[in-house]
Amino acid sequence: MTRWLAAALLVLFALPLRAEEVVLGLSRNSISIDTTFDGSEILLFGAIKREVAIPPDQLGVVVAIQGPNQPLDVRRKERRFGIWVNVDAVEVDSAPSFYAVATSGPWGDVLSQVEDLRHKISIPRAIRSVGAASSVPDAQNFTDAVIRIRESNGAYQIREGAVELTQQTLFQTSVDLPSNLTEGDYVTRIFLTRNGEVVSKYETIIDVHKVGLERWLYELSRENALLYGLMSLAIAISAGWGASALFRMLRRG
Repeated sequence: MTRWLAAALLVLFALPLRAEEVVLGLSRNSISIDTTFDGSEILLFGAIKREVAIPPDQLGVVVAIQGPNQPLDVRRKERRFGIWVNVDAVEVDSAPSFYAVATSGPWGDVLSQVEDLRHKISIPRAIRSVGAASSVPDAQNFTDAVIRIRESNGAYQIREGAVELTQQTLFQTSVDLPSNLTEGDYVTRIFLTRNGEVVSKYETIIDVHKVGLERWLYELSRENALLYGLMSLAIAISAGWGASALFRMLRRG
């Protein structure tokens, strides 16, 4: 009995103390898209819960918000015989419709390449390309083009040093969401790092959904594509006729 108790105590004291944990709060966990929606701002704030003294290693916080994944084809055009034609194409199997990353410091200081590869945090790691033909020697350039285009329109964001970290315990940041959000679940991940290694991770969901007229049009396009197409055609014809009639009236006046 004494020997068993000694062994149990030895195992108990050999176990590591509870690791640091992230506790997160959101200013909003649901976003409604209607005809007047012009974007939104999400405030993320949280604390680091620990049962041990603050380690001396460098602390880092990484926040990543990822919209629904979408496949897409990326094509490269070249001028041939006086016209622009598609010459190469690469299928991007999975690309987030929206992706924002914010860090508490320089990227290389808060996250190592190994941890980035493991958790797929950076934008290039979040995108997966397949189907590149053997005749396309620079397939990676197609993925780079997707990132470059979406960074220019605000769909992809990299914000180094945007996470405010106070006394290695409290942190906060904000992320701007554009007006052209895709409906779905926006996965929000928080990574706590020490010397570039992830020591804690927290994940939650921001629900983005259409309401009102936007919701009705979205469901109509999915459930009755023919009616949606005819209605769109009728609206386009009516708008064209109305503009033409107005122009004639202005000329007569």
